[in-house]
Amino acid sequence: MTDYYGGGWQKILAANNLESFDALWELKTEWFEAPNIRRGGWSGVIKLDLDTPEGKVGVFIKRQENHLTKTLFNPIKGRPTFEREFQNLLRLKEHKVPTLEPVYFSARNHNGELQAILITKELAGYLPLDSERFLENSGLIRDAAHKNRLLQAIGDTLRKMHLHHFQHNCLYLKHIFVRPVGNDWDVKVIDLEKLKKTIFKRSAVIRDLYTLHRHTTGWSARDQVVLFKSYRQETKLSKTSKNLWKTIEKKILSKRG
Repeated sequence: MTDYYGGGWQKILAANNLESFDALWELKTEWFEAPNIRRGGWSGVIKLDLDTPEGKVGVFIKRQENHLTKTLFNPIKGRPTFEREFQNLLRLKEHKVPTLEPVYFSARNHNGELQAILITKELAGYLPLDSERFLENSGLIRDAAHKNRLLQAIGDTLRKMHLHHFQHNCLYLKHIFVRPVGNDWDVKVIDLEKLKKTIFKRSAVIRDLYTLHRHTTGWSARDQVVLFKSYRQETKLSKTSKNLWKTIEKKILSKRG
Protein backbone atom coordinates (compact mmCIF):
# COMPACT_ATOMS: atom_id res chain seq x y z
CA MET A 1 0.00 0.00 0.00
CA THR A 2 1.02 3.63 -0.39
CA ASP A 3 2.92 5.04 2.57
CA TYR A 4 0.97 7.58 4.64
CA TYR A 5 2.74 10.62 6.07
CA GLY A 6 1.05 13.11 8.37
CA GLY A 7 1.31 16.79 7.50
CA GLY A 8 4.99 17.85 7.41
CA TRP A 9 6.27 14.56 8.80
CA GLN A 10 7.79 13.15 5.60
CA LYS A 11 10.47 15.86 5.58
CA ILE A 12 11.15 15.32 9.28
CA LEU A 13 11.53 11.55 8.85
CA ALA A 14 13.78 12.11 5.82
CA ALA A 15 15.96 14.53 7.81
CA ASN A 16 16.35 11.76 10.42
CA ASN A 17 17.16 9.14 7.74
CA LEU A 18 13.89 7.31 8.49
CA GLU A 19 11.78 8.06 5.44
CA SER A 20 11.48 4.47 4.13
CA PHE A 21 9.76 1.39 5.47
CA ASP A 22 13.07 -0.50 5.42
CA ALA A 23 14.86 2.18 7.47
CA LEU A 24 12.11 2.14 10.08
CA TRP A 25 11.88 -1.64 10.15
CA GLU A 26 15.64 -2.10 10.61
CA LEU A 27 15.95 0.60 13.28
CA LYS A 28 17.84 -0.78 16.26
CA THR A 29 17.04 0.61 19.70
CA GLU A 30 15.68 -0.56 23.04
CA TRP A 31 12.05 -1.59 23.20
CA PHE A 32 9.69 0.81 24.97
CA GLU A 33 7.29 -2.10 25.23
CA ALA A 34 8.74 -5.58 24.77
CA PRO A 35 7.28 -7.43 21.78
CA ASN A 36 3.89 -9.00 22.37
CA ILE A 37 3.91 -12.45 20.80
CA ARG A 38 0.42 -13.66 19.95
CA ARG A 39 -1.97 -14.28 17.08
CA GLY A 40 0.81 -16.14 15.27
CA GLY A 41 3.03 -13.07 15.12
CA TRP A 42 4.54 -10.27 17.19
CA SER A 43 4.05 -6.58 17.88
CA GLY A 44 6.37 -4.15 19.70
CA VAL A 45 6.89 -0.44 20.40
CA ILE A 46 9.94 1.82 20.56
CA LYS A 47 10.15 5.51 21.49
CA LEU A 48 12.38 7.87 19.56
CA ASP A 49 13.17 11.59 19.71
CA LEU A 50 13.30 13.12 16.23
CA ASP A 51 15.14 16.26 15.26
CA THR A 52 12.71 18.89 13.95
CA PRO A 53 13.02 22.62 13.18
CA GLU A 54 11.35 23.25 16.57
CA GLY A 55 13.72 20.92 18.46
CA LYS A 56 13.39 17.33 19.65
CA VAL A 57 9.95 15.75 19.29
CA GLY A 58 9.10 12.31 20.65
CA VAL A 59 7.31 9.67 18.57
CA PHE A 60 6.23 6.11 19.20
CA ILE A 61 7.14 3.62 16.47
CA LYS A 62 5.00 0.48 16.52
CA ARG A 63 6.11 -2.46 14.40
CA GLN A 64 4.43 -5.81 13.90
CA GLU A 65 4.68 -8.94 11.82
CA ASN A 66 1.84 -11.42 11.23
CA HIS A 67 -0.08 -9.82 14.11
CA LEU A 68 -3.50 -9.96 12.50
CA THR A 69 -7.15 -9.46 13.26
CA LYS A 70 -10.05 -11.03 11.35
CA THR A 71 -12.54 -8.63 9.79
CA LEU A 72 -15.73 -8.82 7.77
CA PHE A 73 -13.78 -8.21 4.56
CA ASN A 74 -10.76 -10.28 5.64
CA PRO A 75 -12.36 -13.23 7.48
CA ILE A 76 -9.65 -15.79 6.69
CA LYS A 77 -6.24 -14.12 6.43
CA GLY A 78 -7.11 -11.04 8.49
CA ARG A 79 -5.26 -7.73 8.37
CA PRO A 80 -2.59 -6.07 10.54
CA THR A 81 -4.05 -4.75 13.79
CA PHE A 82 -2.12 -1.50 13.27
CA GLU A 83 -3.94 -0.96 9.97
CA ARG A 84 -7.25 -0.98 11.82
CA GLU A 85 -5.88 1.34 14.51
CA PHE A 86 -4.51 3.73 11.88
CA GLN A 87 -7.80 3.89 9.99
CA ASN A 88 -9.63 4.57 13.26
CA LEU A 89 -7.22 7.42 14.01
CA LEU A 90 -8.14 8.99 10.69
CA ARG A 91 -11.86 8.45 11.29
CA LEU A 92 -11.77 10.19 14.66
CA LYS A 93 -9.68 13.05 13.28
CA GLU A 94 -12.19 13.46 10.44
CA HIS A 95 -14.93 13.99 13.02
CA LYS A 96 -12.69 16.17 15.23
CA VAL A 97 -12.65 13.69 18.12
CA PRO A 98 -9.32 14.39 19.87
CA THR A 99 -6.85 11.53 19.61
CA LEU A 100 -3.22 10.79 18.68
CA GLU A 101 -1.55 12.51 15.75
CA PRO A 102 -0.62 9.95 13.06
CA VAL A 103 2.90 10.47 11.71
CA TYR A 104 3.37 7.50 9.39
CA PHE A 105 1.72 4.24 8.40
CA SER A 106 2.45 1.51 5.91
CA ALA A 107 2.01 -2.24 5.56
CA ARG A 108 3.60 -4.76 3.23
CA ASN A 109 3.85 -8.44 2.40
CA HIS A 110 7.55 -9.26 2.68
CA ASN A 111 8.50 -12.80 1.65
CA GLY A 112 5.09 -14.02 2.79
CA GLU A 113 5.22 -12.13 6.11
CA LEU A 114 2.66 -9.37 6.71
CA GLN A 115 4.47 -6.41 8.27
CA ALA A 116 3.10 -3.04 9.41
CA ILE A 117 4.50 0.14 10.95
CA LEU A 118 2.46 2.85 12.70
CA ILE A 119 4.08 6.00 14.09
CA THR A 120 2.27 8.52 16.29
CA LYS A 121 3.42 11.70 17.98
CA GLU A 122 4.09 11.49 21.71
CA LEU A 123 1.46 13.10 23.93
CA ALA A 124 4.01 15.29 25.68
CA GLY A 125 2.63 16.83 28.86
CA TYR A 126 -0.38 14.49 28.98
CA LEU A 127 -1.13 11.92 31.67
CA PRO A 128 -3.44 8.88 31.62
CA LEU A 129 -6.35 9.12 34.03
CA ASP A 130 -5.06 6.14 36.00
CA SER A 131 -1.95 8.14 36.98
CA GLU A 132 -1.38 8.54 40.73
CA ARG A 133 -1.14 12.27 40.12
CA PHE A 134 -4.93 12.37 40.03
CA LEU A 135 -5.17 11.15 43.61
CA GLU A 136 -6.34 13.54 46.29
CA ASN A 137 -3.73 16.11 47.42
CA SER A 138 -1.39 15.25 44.53
CA GLY A 139 -1.21 18.90 43.48
CA LEU A 140 -2.24 18.38 39.85
CA ILE A 141 -5.89 19.26 40.49
CA ARG A 142 -5.98 22.62 42.23
CA ASP A 143 -9.51 22.71 43.63
CA ALA A 144 -13.07 21.42 43.19
CA ALA A 145 -13.77 23.77 40.29
CA HIS A 146 -10.63 22.59 38.47
CA LYS A 147 -11.69 18.96 38.99
CA ASN A 148 -15.20 19.72 37.71
CA ARG A 149 -13.73 21.16 34.52
CA LEU A 150 -11.69 17.98 34.07
CA LEU A 151 -14.76 15.78 34.42
CA GLN A 152 -16.71 18.05 32.08
CA ALA A 153 -13.95 17.90 29.47
CA ILE A 154 -13.97 14.11 29.61
CA GLY A 155 -17.75 14.00 29.32
CA ASP A 156 -17.70 16.39 26.35
CA THR A 157 -15.09 14.30 24.54
CA LEU A 158 -16.91 11.01 25.04
CA ARG A 159 -20.19 12.55 23.93
CA LYS A 160 -18.56 13.77 20.71
CA MET A 161 -17.17 10.28 20.06
CA HIS A 162 -20.56 8.64 20.59
CA LEU A 163 -22.35 11.33 18.60
CA HIS A 164 -20.73 9.80 15.51
CA HIS A 165 -21.61 6.24 16.65
CA PHE A 166 -18.04 5.29 17.55
CA GLN A 167 -17.77 2.60 20.21
CA HIS A 168 -14.33 2.46 21.83
CA ASN A 169 -14.80 -1.04 23.29
CA CYS A 170 -11.89 -0.71 25.71
CA LEU A 171 -12.52 2.56 27.54
CA TYR A 172 -10.29 2.25 30.58
CA LEU A 173 -8.75 5.15 32.49
CA LYS A 174 -5.36 4.41 30.94
CA HIS A 175 -6.84 5.09 27.50
CA ILE A 176 -7.95 8.64 28.31
CA PHE A 177 -5.06 11.12 28.39
CA VAL A 178 -5.45 14.65 29.73
CA ARG A 179 -3.33 17.76 30.08
CA PRO A 180 -4.07 20.88 32.14
CA VAL A 181 -4.26 24.01 29.97
CA GLY A 182 -4.67 27.04 32.20
CA ASN A 183 -7.94 26.53 34.07
CA ASP A 184 -9.17 23.95 31.57
CA TRP A 185 -8.14 20.54 30.29
CA ASP A 186 -7.26 18.99 26.95
CA VAL A 187 -8.42 15.38 26.48
CA LYS A 188 -7.25 12.68 24.06
CA VAL A 189 -8.71 9.21 23.52
CA ILE A 190 -6.15 6.55 22.59
CA ASP A 191 -5.81 2.79 21.92
CA LEU A 192 -8.23 2.53 19.01
CA GLU A 193 -7.48 -1.01 17.88
CA LYS A 194 -10.94 -2.22 18.95
CA LEU A 195 -12.91 0.91 18.11
CA LYS A 196 -15.82 0.35 15.74
CA LYS A 197 -18.76 2.23 14.31
CA THR A 198 -22.17 1.03 15.48
CA ILE A 199 -25.59 1.31 13.87
CA PHE A 200 -27.25 2.21 17.14
CA LYS A 201 -25.58 4.90 19.23
CA ARG A 202 -27.15 3.60 22.44
CA SER A 203 -25.12 0.38 22.29
CA ALA A 204 -21.89 2.38 22.07
CA VAL A 205 -22.97 4.61 24.96
CA ILE A 206 -23.89 1.74 27.28
CA ARG A 207 -20.81 -0.35 26.46
CA ASP A 208 -18.28 2.48 26.90
CA LEU A 209 -19.83 4.21 29.90
CA TYR A 210 -20.28 0.84 31.60
CA THR A 211 -16.62 -0.02 31.03
CA LEU A 212 -15.42 3.36 32.27
CA HIS A 213 -17.75 3.38 35.29
CA ARG A 214 -16.71 -0.14 36.25
CA HIS A 215 -13.03 0.85 36.30
CA THR A 216 -13.41 4.11 38.24
CA THR A 217 -14.11 2.47 41.59
CA GLY A 218 -11.74 4.93 43.28
CA TRP A 219 -13.84 7.89 42.13
CA SER A 220 -16.46 9.39 44.41
CA ALA A 221 -20.17 9.13 43.57
CA ARG A 222 -20.11 12.90 43.07
CA ASP A 223 -17.36 12.61 40.46
CA GLN A 224 -19.34 9.98 38.58
CA VAL A 225 -22.45 12.16 38.56
CA VAL A 226 -20.59 15.31 37.45
CA LEU A 227 -19.06 13.44 34.51
CA PHE A 228 -22.39 11.85 33.56
CA LYS A 229 -24.25 15.16 33.73
CA SER A 230 -21.63 16.74 31.50
CA TYR A 231 -21.88 13.84 29.10
CA ARG A 232 -25.66 14.24 28.96
CA GLN A 233 -25.39 18.07 28.89
CA GLU A 234 -27.84 18.34 31.79
CA THR A 235 -27.61 20.18 35.10
CA LYS A 236 -30.45 17.99 36.38
CA LEU A 237 -30.76 14.48 35.04
CA SER A 238 -33.82 13.83 32.93
CA LYS A 239 -35.91 10.68 33.19
CA THR A 240 -34.17 9.29 30.10
CA SER A 241 -30.75 9.94 31.62
CA LYS A 242 -31.75 8.35 34.91
CA ASN A 243 -32.92 5.25 33.09
CA LEU A 244 -29.63 5.11 31.20
CA TRP A 245 -27.72 5.43 34.48
CA LYS A 246 -29.79 2.60 36.01
CA THR A 247 -29.07 0.40 32.98
CA ILE A 248 -25.33 0.95 33.39
CA GLU A 249 -25.41 0.31 37.15
CA LYS A 250 -27.51 -2.83 36.65
CA LYS A 251 -24.94 -4.10 34.15
CA ILE A 252 -22.14 -3.46 36.67
CA LEU A 253 -23.97 -5.26 39.48
CA SER A 254 -24.67 -8.26 37.24
CA LYS A 255 -20.98 -8.42 36.36
CA ARG A 256 -19.97 -8.36 40.02
CA GLY A 257 -22.48 -11.04 40.83
